[in-house]
Amino acid sequence: MEIQPKTPSNKRPAEMFTGDVWFDVIARGEEPSQLRVNMVRFGPGAHTAWHTHANGQTLHVTEGLGLVQSRGG
Repeated sequence: MEIQPKTPSNKRPAEMFTGDVWFDVIARGEEPSQLRVNMVRFGPGAHTAWHTHANGQTLHVTEGLGLVQSRGG
């Protein structure tokens, strides 16, 4: 087991999100792994820009309400 120090929350750039959004990195796989585990917090009214994930994405909503949409839906 490798214990790593907590990194500070990062505010995300406007081209990726609307409103205030912060990321906390929980874990990141080493190459060639594409594993990423982040805790993402959205301020009131904030949301992501339309995007896709080539290998899919799993979301775990732990508080509040999570909404998703399919392209064209």
